[in-house]
Amino acid sequence: MADFGATDLDAFRVQTRDWLTANFPASLRHDVSAVAETEAAGAKLSGDAVAWKQRMGEAGLGTPTWPKAYGGAGLSRAEAQVLAEEMAAIGAPNPIGGMGVIMFGPTLLEYGDADQLRRHIPPIVRGELRWCQGFSEPGAGSDLASLQTKALDMGDHWLVSGSKIWTSGAHLADWCFCLVRTDSTKKHEGISFLLIDMRSPGVEARPILLINGTTPFCETFFTDVKVPKENLMGPLNGGWTIAKRLLQHERQGISGANAGPATGPGMVPGPALEVLARDYVGVDDDGLLADPDLRTRLTRHLMEARAFQLTGQRAAAETRSNSGPSAVSSVLKNVGSQVRQERAELAVEILGAQGLGWDGEAFSADEVATMRAMLRSKSGTIAGGSQEIQNNIISKRILGLPEVTQAS
Repeated sequence: MADFGATDLDAFRVQTRDWLTANFPASLRHDVSAVAETEAAGAKLSGDAVAWKQRMGEAGLGTPTWPKAYGGAGLSRAEAQVLAEEMAAIGAPNPIGGMGVIMFGPTLLEYGDADQLRRHIPPIVRGELRWCQGFSEPGAGSDLASLQTKALDMGDHWLVSGSKIWTSGAHLADWCFCLVRTDSTKKHEGISFLLIDMRSPGVEARPILLINGTTPFCETFFTDVKVPKENLMGPLNGGWTIAKRLLQHERQGISGANAGPATGPGMVPGPALEVLARDYVGVDDDGLLADPDLRTRLTRHLMEARAFQLTGQRAAAETRSNSGPSAVSSVLKNVGSQVRQERAELAVEILGAQGLGWDGEAFSADEVATMRAMLRSKSGTIAGGSQEIQNNIISKRILGLPEVTQAS
């Protein structure tokens, strides 16, 4: 693990810059697809991408603020921001990601026991294992607490039976953090949080083909799956509280609140929008974007995206000081989903006729990816809890509005 040993941010910045110069392969500059999208599709990394991932994982810099005791870099928030700035300056993507980093890891650090932390956090830090989320069910989506997947206490193990739906990356995952029902007499208070090895007998993941030609989601079936007792995370029947905390992390991840404006699930690959517009639309004699209406809308979008990013960073810092789940993530999730959808739509518009490509030699790989990313972005207002569900949370938990009931 890297030990920069800096005592102030200026010195830390210099040391960070030196480390990146020595370790980041120039061939990956600004090439997010070489790492994140390749792994998301289940393809194996190769060449410099493998070396970069190993170096970042060994240094703990993919999870910069996580404790050194478990492989993280143990940086302060200010130092992590410096690291992010220096990586952005040279176009270096973070190769350590996925649900283990965005959702499960932060939740495990808060609720896991010592053995679970020692077992699961280091592989997440190094990017060695994939995690998937077993929450939604065919009959428990927006009303998640009505889930019916059961975990029976068999004395020396749990016996899990049931099914999950829209399980992202389940066909590629090594482990699943799963909500199960351990008490059928109660709704929210009868749910537990269980960690399931996806290689266990009785686990089956069936990919679902989406309109954009990808299969990121699965139906997942558990048929008499034996799960060790030590894989229960948190107290028995205390899974709902843990799930709410994890959903907070998920919604921040979906919103992209802690990331750059061009990152996150469903975001458009390739150059920034202003660069894309310059290349495809062109500029006038004054160097301004030739289409004044597009110029106005693009400027407004970039301002909104930047304001949202800064708001998300502030909210994340405030959230870390809270003792429990916060409803602020619902605001960020709604706004972030809309910002990302707008970006995806603008990108397709900027490409003009080249934004209509699905495949074929007439369209570049980036042009095809831009169209498919636009289609994928539509799911952002549903994934992690629909816009309507988030609005209900905001109205009740933030604004304190009463529930509206229809008169008979």
